[in-house]
Amino acid sequence: MNSSNPFKNLKADFPASIVVFFVALPLCLGIALASGAPPLAGIIAGIIGGIVVGAVSGSQVGVSGPAAGLAVIVFAAIASFGGIENGYEKFLVAVVIGGVIQIIFGVLKFGIIGYFFPSSVIKGMLTGIGIIIILKQIPHFFGYDADPEGDFAFFQVDGENTFSEILNTVNYISPGATIIAIIGLAILILWNAVLSKKGKIFQLIQGPLVAVVLGIIYFLVTKGDETFGISPEHLVSVPVPDNFDAFLGQFSFPDFSTIGDKDVWITGAVIAVVASLETLLCVEATDKLDPQKRVTPTNRELLAQGTGNVLSGLIGGLPITQVIVRSSANIQSGGKTKMSAIIHGFFLLIAVVAIPTIINMIPLSVLASVLLIVGYKLAKPTLFKTMYESGWKQFVPFMVTILGIVFIDLLWGIGLGLAVGIIVILIKSFQNSHFLHIEDVSDGKNKIKMTLAEEVTFFNKGAILKELDRLPENTYLELDVRKTRFLDNDIIEILEDFSEKARNRNIDIKLISERGIVENPPSFIEFFKLRPKTT
Repeated sequence: MNSSNPFKNLKADFPASIVVFFVALPLCLGIALASGAPPLAGIIAGIIGGIVVGAVSGSQVGVSGPAAGLAVIVFAAIASFGGIENGYEKFLVAVVIGGVIQIIFGVLKFGIIGYFFPSSVIKGMLTGIGIIIILKQIPHFFGYDADPEGDFAFFQVDGENTFSEILNTVNYISPGATIIAIIGLAILILWNAVLSKKGKIFQLIQGPLVAVVLGIIYFLVTKGDETFGISPEHLVSVPVPDNFDAFLGQFSFPDFSTIGDKDVWITGAVIAVVASLETLLCVEATDKLDPQKRVTPTNRELLAQGTGNVLSGLIGGLPITQVIVRSSANIQSGGKTKMSAIIHGFFLLIAVVAIPTIINMIPLSVLASVLLIVGYKLAKPTLFKTMYESGWKQFVPFMVTILGIVFIDLLWGIGLGLAVGIIVILIKSFQNSHFLHIEDVSDGKNKIKMTLAEEVTFFNKGAILKELDRLPENTYLELDVRKTRFLDNDIIEILEDFSEKARNRNIDIKLISERGIVENPPSFIEFFKLRPKTT
């Protein structure tokens, strides 16, 4: 972004901010409901995530707000503190503490943690989120809104799971909601495939805005029609206060008299760790989606998220993270700089303060059609083919991450994908520990050369031991360690033990190192003790 002129890309950022607003609004409310928190708490987190975090963050296209990944933690914490009536103010203290800890994380430069996650896991996370968005929006698309939109776990807060909810939809289809959803989806597809290429007006006015406006018009025109009308439970629902005092009465404030409670500190620490991890993963995923491939400063991102969480907790909001659903919607809608995130935050603020009645006329099924497109762009079928062609070492962690997200939840999916990725690394390390081949036969002995890799650890013990034991009698072994920069003591002990066996099996050893050549070294342990350290 041009720091001297933050409005340079406004013609791209403004339409994108509208799309992000329409995606974020129901998610903020749905995540609040799934978290067992007041509806306004989700909106507050969305506003601060957009305006405050957006301004402080170094991410140009990331969008922050309340996260589905924290919903289970928030729900359990509020319940343990006494429920929404008696324990919410206590929970807000934990949110503030979590924000302070995140700021400390940023100062200590913990942002590097996100770079330790394999690319296959990050791609699996994006694809899994895309699939879960599609699956979760199918019921809403047909007007079955029993489960809140922010509930992205497989086992839902209404007692159903992702697939049973879809099956239940057949019995609760709302004709009106379905009709306007189909119209909205057709508009979005037409806009993306055809109209956006026809003129600047179709780039300035985005398809989601047109779909939402038509949804409001459809609701007003069919209002009162028992068959094709849309009933209130299928509409967006933001609080509508009667006056300014009633509006202020919706806010909650932390009860700092509970700051000495160890459970509050434990909850704050959990929020800080989980929110930071989810943010760092989303940052890496968002950077991969960014057409300009800009790199977000991760330590600054932790500082921004911590600042946002402190402020959110102080005025009654939910914990905040960078969120891939909103971020990907921003990128796919043409957002160029952080102004789109900031503007979407102001739109949320205006919506709840000035026009809540109009917002409450938007059919949820239309918003579902917008999210279906977002989900499809994240989980394109061609990506599965690309990952499969990359080999099993990429494909397996990718698929495990997806399945974990779809059948458990986001954090479990990432954890399982990372675990499998580590196992793959260990297998690769095992396979690449050495190179063994028979060069020729001379003087009646097999001449075999074994070259050790740059780093050989105890993980490679099995592979090396197996190959050494397979060497036949009367063998001439050439062991090359010139490229080896780290040799674990476990491997040195294996070589030491093998040198004893070699004498009994008439195996001669020629050790080649950067120090020269040694025939049948008397002690590998002494040799490598004297070997100069290399970098």
